[in-house]
Amino acid sequence: MTQRIAVIGAGPSGLAVLRAFESARKAGAEVPEMVCYEKQSNWGGLWNYTWRTGLDEYGEPVHGSMYRYLWSNGPKECLEFADYSFEEHFGRPIPSFPPRAVLHDYIAGRVDKSGVRQYCKFSHAVRDVTWNAETSKFTVVVNDLAAKSRISEEFDYVFVANGHFSTPNVPTFEGIEKFLGRVLHAHDFRCADEFAGKHVLLIGSSYSAEDIATQCHKYGAKRITFSYRTRPMGFDWPDSFSERPLLTKVVGKTCHFQDGTTAEDVDAIIFCTGYLNHYPFLPDELRLETRTSLYPPNLYKGVFWEKNPKLIYIGAQDQFYTFNMFDAQAWYARDVVLGRITLPESYDAMHADSEAWVARLNALPDVEAMIDFQTDYVRELLAETDYPRLDVDMCADLFKQWEHAKTEGILTYRDRSYPSTITGTVAPVHHTTWMKAMDDSLEAFLNQPASQAAE
Repeated sequence: MTQRIAVIGAGPSGLAVLRAFESARKAGAEVPEMVCYEKQSNWGGLWNYTWRTGLDEYGEPVHGSMYRYLWSNGPKECLEFADYSFEEHFGRPIPSFPPRAVLHDYIAGRVDKSGVRQYCKFSHAVRDVTWNAETSKFTVVVNDLAAKSRISEEFDYVFVANGHFSTPNVPTFEGIEKFLGRVLHAHDFRCADEFAGKHVLLIGSSYSAEDIATQCHKYGAKRITFSYRTRPMGFDWPDSFSERPLLTKVVGKTCHFQDGTTAEDVDAIIFCTGYLNHYPFLPDELRLETRTSLYPPNLYKGVFWEKNPKLIYIGAQDQFYTFNMFDAQAWYARDVVLGRITLPESYDAMHADSEAWVARLNALPDVEAMIDFQTDYVRELLAETDYPRLDVDMCADLFKQWEHAKTEGILTYRDRSYPSTITGTVAPVHHTTWMKAMDDSLEAFLNQPASQAAE
């Protein structure tokens, strides 16, 4: 009997799984029957932008955390698919830091070409996954949101690929319920124009705070204040930016911080406080419980649930590498399913391996060491599969160059160009510097101004 796999989510992680098995099928392998359940009406995961916040048209929690004017905050060369370059997709080299619409077009182009849409069921929300030890099968219960019906199917493997940047982590602070302004989490941030002329307080000191703050500044925010828990980001911010220790209380429109300072006339508070790993469709014995981490515990090779390795998580890590790491995980997991790679026989052996990675992670001294850590992880996965050659050492070097570029200019690092790890081509300089590129559409990014095109 043909085996069956369920893939939960048709974002970059889930699509990597579909693409991995389809690649094997086209090469002549006998592969399982695949069904991919996607809650949204189209694929792309977070890159599938929606204007909606809160609940979607079916009353489901909105998955997307993307906002208008979002541009890649890392070089596209570090996330390029080894089997589908940006040059192949767009027909020419493009700059290193594209906006969201361009990246979504690239993601969609690769899976359109591979023909995996046939496996996707859109507007299907997974409600429940159970494991039957007697039959060695999973039962997956799904709501067809458009048809308003519920279905139940059995599978031999379940790939969990619903992402972990959708369920907000929202702390609380004294007096915030009486704040005389706008309060929201980064998950619900959509348009920086809303904050033109405003004083915005961002709680957090990582990528979301950094990027939303610079977006708001770019589109006319009057003043930006950060509140950090452990340490300031310390970039060379514009004069209108300041960094303060953690918020302690809010009185009217005045915010008080741990060092005794205040920020007055605050118009909006944006929680950039991260996300929760959230798998409400899984029972306790199958659910990954972890904070955001470069190597979540209890996952062999970062993907196989050690207590039941037929449950496979893709993209559950915090990330430097993204699309190509998801590919590496998907190709490795595929080869386990196809019997090309054999897992250790015991839970203890798998757990000892993952614990060694976790122990190494806990000893890392700095960001460059973290980049090297994830590079080693991706290298290990790729070594055992037929995934096309990916120069991870070059990727690591580009990541480190990018980190230094941000330190040198938090508002200018996106104006730099990097070479493709696939084709070697150095990206062209964008026709407009990031701070002056107010239109984030695919057309505006790809189309040169007439004056430049004529040169």
